[in-house]
Amino acid sequence: MSAAASLTDAFSAIGTAFESQHPDTDVVFNFAGSSTLREQILEGAPVDVFASANMANMEAVVAASDVSGGPEVFAGNTLEIAVPPGNPAGVTGLADFGRPDLLIGLCAEGVPCGDFGREALEAAGVAPSIDTDEPNVRALLTKIELGELDAGIVYATDIASADVDGVEIPAADNVAATYPIAVIASAPNPDGARSFVDFVVSDAGREILSEYGFSPP
Repeated sequence: MSAAASLTDAFSAIGTAFESQHPDTDVVFNFAGSSTLREQILEGAPVDVFASANMANMEAVVAASDVSGGPEVFAGNTLEIAVPPGNPAGVTGLADFGRPDLLIGLCAEGVPCGDFGREALEAAGVAPSIDTDEPNVRALLTKIELGELDAGIVYATDIASADVDGVEIPAADNVAATYPIAVIASAPNPDGARSFVDFVVSDAGREILSEYGFSPP
């Protein structure tokens, strides 16, 4: 199962719940940036299910005829600023991302959290002073947790799962993330893949997603 890094905690819990209902199934996850997962699938990696943090990466896989059936949107998310515990740099909003005296991180361009973060900064009229582009949201969060960065833009769901504090982004500048999931056409275990997708979009799966802060589709 290839899934966006922002789904790590929620999908780990979903995998455990799914295995309890299917004791003969061992769910193995590959968590990474959605663009990385897209390239792996397009290059022929053996993948049963793809869950992306945006539609663009899923659409690229669909366009290559690598999806069995159509993708289903199963969750939503928004953005939030992550800062080290205690917010030592006193970050109050997106405007601080233009301060050259701060160490600022974003996810890399092409990665959904990176594209969304840049979209939010543009909406706020901020030209960011970026010190690092990370390959996925978990890598960005780790640097913020360690105090190597003063701030970064992540998903709202990530704030609760990491040792960081959050600074809200106003709705006018925020970006809504849409998460689609699909069975891969060349899935080694198509029946198991279909069952897993069905579980994710079921009431039980959505209840778990809600517990981890994801919004309904």
